[in-house]
Order: sequence, then structure tokens, then C-alpha cells
Amino acid sequence: MEDLTPDRKSLDPIEIASRDEIAALQFHRMKRTLKHAYENSPFYRKRFDEAGVHPEDLRTLSDLSKFPFTYKQDLRDSYPFGMFAVPREQLVRIHASSGTTGKPTVVGYTSGDINNWANLIARSIRASGGRPGDICHVAYGYGLFTGGLGAHYGAERLGCTVVPISGGMTERQVTLIEDFKPRIIMVTPSYMLSILDEFRRRGIDPRETSLQVGIFGAEPWTNRMREEIEQVFDMHAVDIYGLSEVMGPGVANECVETKDGLHIWEDHFYPEIIDPDTGEVLPDGEMGELVFTTLTKEGLPMIRYRTRDLTRLLPGTARSMRRMEKITGRSDDMIILRGVNVFPTQIEEQLLKVASLSPHFQIELTTGANRMDSMTVHCECLPDRADKSARDAAAAELAHHIKSVIGVSSRIVVHDPEGVVRSQGKAQRVLDNRPKER
Repeated sequence: MEDLTPDRKSLDPIEIASRDEIAALQFHRMKRTLKHAYENSPFYRKRFDEAGVHPEDLRTLSDLSKFPFTYKQDLRDSYPFGMFAVPREQLVRIHASSGTTGKPTVVGYTSGDINNWANLIARSIRASGGRPGDICHVAYGYGLFTGGLGAHYGAERLGCTVVPISGGMTERQVTLIEDFKPRIIMVTPSYMLSILDEFRRRGIDPRETSLQVGIFGAEPWTNRMREEIEQVFDMHAVDIYGLSEVMGPGVANECVETKDGLHIWEDHFYPEIIDPDTGEVLPDGEMGELVFTTLTKEGLPMIRYRTRDLTRLLPGTARSMRRMEKITGRSDDMIILRGVNVFPTQIEEQLLKVASLSPHFQIELTTGANRMDSMTVHCECLPDRADKSARDAAAAELAHHIKSVIGVSSRIVVHDPEGVVRSQGKAQRVLDNRPKER
């Protein structure tokens, strides 16, 4: 793969500023954000008053711990526009979640928010190895999901030529990659595997395509998956992080020259790590739940938003800003199976050790007549490993890896090639068929 380290002259000065400079900017912006939220958002005024805190109580960055958390449920309870800190008429765009588990979470952006978002996505693409003039194939979903439009505006801001194909239409994705020859693709890692399947169906060697940079986000994925994608496509696979409540994609990004964790764009987002059970702020280097306070958002400032993502904060390397370790799980997607904590990414890591299986999988949870929970991993064999003996051997090997590394017994079902449902966007890794009343 080509060395895509960006020219340091192309970086924003704050990316390589001293920690003191970054902290001073954060403190200034945090004071302004707390004041803006308190004065203009009835939700935050009430929440601060109930907690007995006022924006003037922030005298150092560490004083942020005095302020209350914000939760996803707060956005649902305030549906649709109850948390905004500007009049609705000043919003130029609204995004929302699917609402499949309840009321959607609605987020809004002023023109200033959209401008900052575009700049941060442009910064993220540049950190990934993208350059002005590159063709960027955006296969994130467009619409109310923040991925597609966020990537689109940022790629344009960097000076890329954007192919706004969105998700789905996998055959057409491959045709356009072949015909338009993009250098960059922005897509979920699970859907990239579906695109890979289509390349193979057509007999096209993925290593011969024009793709040099894959920017993957919207779902947890492992370093082993990175190695698989990089080897198959002969391109750099780089992680991007974000969530709609805080902004969308572009909150943090890996740097292509190191790929050692995601640098948080700390001039716009202040990170904390807390104990997910007690809420206590943990020191850098300790594993816990990631919490963000936005520092520049106008339409929907977020104060100490609990992301449920589990990670730890590390010192900067390629940039001065701190890194967050790759997200490998969420406190709310953790499976507790007979007392053992299991994350889907752990299953993915063990699956990728089995050479005769493809990377596609789903986890099914059920409860037996004995009221004991059980886990079935649905996976699929490669086309040249479809005979019964190969399948049985693969199932036994995967069950062994899961038991020895994770510590739980599981049933493995090896389906025919393409027997596991494909993702057109975010992968649904867990089917929880256990009784709801437990």
C-alpha cells in the first residue's frame, strides 16, 4: 500500500498545537457552551437547576464533572424539538434515528453547525489519506441517517469529487467503482463485505480496483477485520467515529500513518471516560464509557452525553489531540450469557480465525425449557468449503475458539454461501429471541 501520510502543512494548526493551547481553547469554548445551553435551552436550564449547578461554576475543565449527564432517553422525552437551543426557524437541517426501539431521536443543525461538520469530515478524510481532487464513493445511507450527507458535505469541503450512491444496489456499487475509479470509499464495514462478495461473483480481483482508502464507521469492527479488508483490497482501512446526538460522523478519526486509535477532534468535542455503573470520571488510560460535551454546537448543544460506547483515552501520536481506543463494544449491546459478558466484536474476532468461513454472521439468543439462555452463531462457509465434513470442522473450530477465548459454549450453524442476511447499511448482529419479561 502507498504511504499516504499527509503533508503537515496541510493540517489545521490546532491539530498539532500544544496540549496547553488545546486545553485553553476547550475551556473558553466550554464556558460559552454551558452559558448558551443554560440561557437558551429550557431542558438544560431545568436540568442544571435541579443539579444545583450554574455555568459560572466552571472554573477549570475538571469542574465539568459537577454538571449532570445527558441521556438518549432525554432526546426521546423531548421529541421532537424540545432540546434545541435556538428557535426552530434557525435550523437548516434535521436528522433523526429510525425509532425502531421507541420514539426517534431528533437532532438539528444551524448553518454554523453544518459548516463545522463539513470542516471536521474534511479533516477526517485528509487524516485518512484523502486529498483534494480524489473521487470519493459515498455508500453510507442518505436521508435522516447522518452518515451519507455528513460524508458528502465533508468530501466536497475537502475538494473531492463525490459519488453519492448511498447504500444498497450492490451490483451498481461495483459497476460504478469499476467505471468511475474512486480513490476513496466511505461505507460501513459490514456493507463493504457485501461489496466484496459482488466483486468475487463477477470474478474481479478487488486488489486491482482504484480504491486506496476505505473510511469505515457507524458500527464497531475489529483490527482483525481491518487486516482482512486491507489484504483483500490492497488499500488502507481507517476508522471514523461519530454519533448523531453529538454531531454525526467526524467526531474522531484514525490517522492513516499510525492507525493506532482515533484522534478526537478536541477543539470541538470534550471527552471523558466514566465508570458506567457509578458515573465517576476515570483517568486517561482506564477503560469505561465514553462521554462527550460539544464545544461549538449551536442548534443542539450536548452536555456530558453518555454514548454507551466502551473505550479508553490515550495520549496523541500523529496529532496532539488525545486518541480513543477503537470501539469494540457498547454497554447497551453487551450480551450477558450465563453470567459472561459477550460483545459481537468478540465473536467476529474468533470467526475470522476460521479460514473456511466468510466474515458474515448473526448471533441468535434464545431461552430453553430449562430457562437457561443459549447462543447460536449463524455463519456461512466459503464456496469451496461447502461439503459437510468441511462445515462440521469449521463449526467445531469456531465453537472451540469462542469457548476458550470468551468462555461460553455456543451452537454453531454453518449455512450455505450467502446464507446469512446481508447488511445494506448498519449490520444487525444480534437477534434476541429471549422472552421480554424476564
